Amino acid sequence: MFLLRVLKLRKLLKLRKPKQTLINPKADGKPRTALITGASSGIGEAFARQLALEGYALILVARRQDRLTKLADELHQLYGVQIQVLAADLAQATEIEKVAQKIKQTENLSILINNAGFGFMGEFAETDLAKHLAMISVHITASVSLCHAALPGMLARKEGFLINVSSIAAFFPSHPTYSATKMFLNSFSEALQTELTDSKIRVQALCPGFTRTEFHDGPDFKDWNRSLIPSKMWMTPTEVVRESLKALETSQVICIPGTKNRQFVALTRLPFAATFQKIVRKGRKVLNQR
Repeated sequence: MFLLRVLKLRKLLKLRKPKQTLINPKADGKPRTALITGASSGIGEAFARQLALEGYALILVARRQDRLTKLADELHQLYGVQIQVLAADLAQATEIEKVAQKIKQTENLSILINNAGFGFMGEFAETDLAKHLAMISVHITASVSLCHAALPGMLARKEGFLINVSSIAAFFPSHPTYSATKMFLNSFSEALQTELTDSKIRVQALCPGFTRTEFHDGPDFKDWNRSLIPSKMWMTPTEVVRESLKALETSQVICIPGTKNRQFVALTRLPFAATFQKIVRKGRKVLNQR
């Protein structure tokens, strides 16, 4: 029985045969556009580089205007694609609406990537409530709002991809608010794809593990030691993006890049999941004490 459960999990986590490919950005002579939030660094920047290489026009969204402009200039020079930048703080309702309006005004939007996000350390009750609410706004409110803004146009054009960047933290409670928001993105993406079954719209919840980005470089992680995580568990943003785009060719919604990450997630679903959760709790205590 144990082996059967393991085999079933491996089958669910394995990529399936391709059913659909990325939309040709220049098909029918109509230029396609991708909008990426959190595009100034990390996974968002890697998406921008890959999609510019493939010929997509881009709308890059992030808080740091200077970083966006520098990236846009570089990619335009390299690939000759049209790139717009839009500075926005998605922790603010008015800024979310600004991006939503941009989406509605973009007639050829084919890809929406909700990548903006952040994390912080500390116990729930000891952390400023404003941080938790800002995280909910960036991870959940913004993602739902932008998907809602993008879908009518995609349905009318009968094509489109929605990628919500989640995390393997969605599969175990490592941080109350962070894990919960990522669990929401997984559930939301799966339910939305079910609703869109008869359409040509593809929805993905991308669940990366430890990725070599600026995520852990902020002041909230000043006491965090990267060396605590085995080097084999880390992936580059480019590796994550390549697996994400490859998975869009399949029927799967949940995309966990990296074999070790898929194995890690499988552990949370096996009979010894309770033991695994105890390890996670002890790990959090150690990290918070450093």
